[in-house]
Amino acid sequence: MFIFTFVNPSARIIYYLQTAMPLIVRKHSVWSVLKQLKTSNMVLKHDWQIFVNWYQSKKYTKSTFNPSGFTDVLISLCQSRRFIIEDIITQEALLNGSYSYGPLGMELKKNLITKWWDSMVLSKERVFGIETPQHMIGSLNSEDKTMTLVETEVLRAILRNKNLSMKETIASLEELLKKSAILRSNLLEGAFQLYAKSLNLVNEKLPFGLAEVGVCYQPVATEHETTSSAVRAGEVEVASLVWFSSPRTSGQWRDYWVRQRLLWWRKFARHPSSFTANDFQDENGIKGTALYFSFPWGKEPIETLLSLEEKEVVLKHLGSKSELQGRDGRKTVVPHVLSVSGNLDRGVMAYLTDSLHLSEQIDSKCSCNQKQVLKLHPFLVPIKVALDVGRGSTGELRQVCEGLFRQMLEKRINTWPGYLETAQVSMEQLFTKYDEMGVIFTIVINESTLESGLVQLRNRDTTMKETMHISEVIEFLTKYIQES
Repeated sequence: MFIFTFVNPSARIIYYLQTAMPLIVRKHSVWSVLKQLKTSNMVLKHDWQIFVNWYQSKKYTKSTFNPSGFTDVLISLCQSRRFIIEDIITQEALLNGSYSYGPLGMELKKNLITKWWDSMVLSKERVFGIETPQHMIGSLNSEDKTMTLVETEVLRAILRNKNLSMKETIASLEELLKKSAILRSNLLEGAFQLYAKSLNLVNEKLPFGLAEVGVCYQPVATEHETTSSAVRAGEVEVASLVWFSSPRTSGQWRDYWVRQRLLWWRKFARHPSSFTANDFQDENGIKGTALYFSFPWGKEPIETLLSLEEKEVVLKHLGSKSELQGRDGRKTVVPHVLSVSGNLDRGVMAYLTDSLHLSEQIDSKCSCNQKQVLKLHPFLVPIKVALDVGRGSTGELRQVCEGLFRQMLEKRINTWPGYLETAQVSMEQLFTKYDEMGVIFTIVINESTLESGLVQLRNRDTTMKETMHISEVIEFLTKYIQES
């Protein structure tokens, strides 16, 4: 083997890159090869650090990984950091919401609901919140694909009654279904039921909207579905706006809400272009617009806007048609309806997918590790800040942390009490953990805090660390979140 001696550091580094990169691909030990160069240990360590910094700067994003691999990483991260809790999670389960939320997932979903409600109800003059029952009593049409709550003992009694003929058994079952509670599959029906009474609230003036967030039940087929196999009830958290307007302005309002809803979903995304809109027309001739998110495996709808004519309102109303008429200027009209229905569970998965940032980093021993960071928007991220202790008197440092933690709670800044951990881990391991949880800032309380009141803040997105006086932390964090 030839040994080269370089006087110029730039020449040495170029040689490292040309020599080391092929070896990295072949998984050789670059360090052992570079040690054979005729340079002093000090020079070698200096050049090696330059090489490591260069290599770490080569980032790998979602597009670099194959879709199934990215999905596997996402699922594993969501499980390990307790966003979702389930032993086995498939792609279908992610789409159908067939899983339980852990502490971080629940908080993320709650934040998403809060932002939706703020934008739809608290920020709009003519939108009012409602809450309707999750089930109703009523007869079913044979073509309705709904789910019904049936008392099992009554059902068994009918099926086991040998004195009933086939015709009588069928009649008994149909009567049971008529008296049983129907689980709602959407929130549109509830808004229709409350429309006439809500019309009086606005002095019968159009337009106005009724907003609601709640659980709906949708049939989820089993993996090996047959025509006779039973389906289970899938729970979906739905955010609904039902907008009533005059036929004259319904088209303008449809365009307005499509634009507003697309902008809203994009507002909290790292990659806004992942959210798109497409018009469609279903088999019944109903026109609408679907808002999609580009998951690794393809586009999936997260929200649907349907344009419904006045006949939909009339069909759902049991009273006089005159009770449905609202004022449009000097005219009285039966309104057209725009139904905006968003799947918030799928929205949670969309933002988790959008925020997951993957990169590869190399340590001093040339070991390649995959770094995972959830770069969730500050408004959505479950935990804004983590509080930890560095070197120093553990008892005194924890007292400082407890005081700062209480101040955070008073300002409604969700904080992770890392100072309560008893296991000894390095700061780098803590940063890795908090990056995977999506924590924006890690605050480290150490000896200098006791002496001068200074704390260290580490930023999730930049990984930069800055020093700040403890009295300025709350104001800084509040301003940072509000201005995001």
